[in-house]
Amino acid sequence: MVASSAAARGAILFAGGAWAAIDRGSTCEALSRSLRVAAKGKVQAIAGFTFSADRRHWGEFHARLRRMPRAGAAVLLHVDNQPFLLVSRANDAWSDGPLQEQAIIAALRSANGMSVESRDSSGARFVDPYSIDGAATAIDAAAAACAGKNQRP
Repeated sequence: MVASSAAARGAILFAGGAWAAIDRGSTCEALSRSLRVAAKGKVQAIAGFTFSADRRHWGEFHARLRRMPRAGAAVLLHVDNQPFLLVSRANDAWSDGPLQEQAIIAALRSANGMSVESRDSSGARFVDPYSIDGAATAIDAAAAACAGKNQRP
């Protein structure tokens, strides 16, 4: 599912369950799309983790939301019942630093589900649910691929 669209933009390292690991050169990503498939012409919610060869991003969680959150609305990642407040701009959200990123990945390894939620411009709550099947392997494959890339001489 994720693998077919990602293949055109990077080398697939792993594809299994609902996740894929993709090598994009200077970055590697573990990605999934929401279980709520977008209608044609609408934004497809995706979430994942980025690892960069220069280590500036090492397990950074990121999500593209299917709706635009209203100004000032919180964007929360839920891994099972554990909430993580994300930083957001427009319909993109991401983790708030290395400690939170480590906590998200650790929680995901023993979780049963994951979702990202916020409120849209009308104040209605919306939730983008994700399967975590294959997440740990995709995260490990992306991290391992970028760990071996040292861009310094």
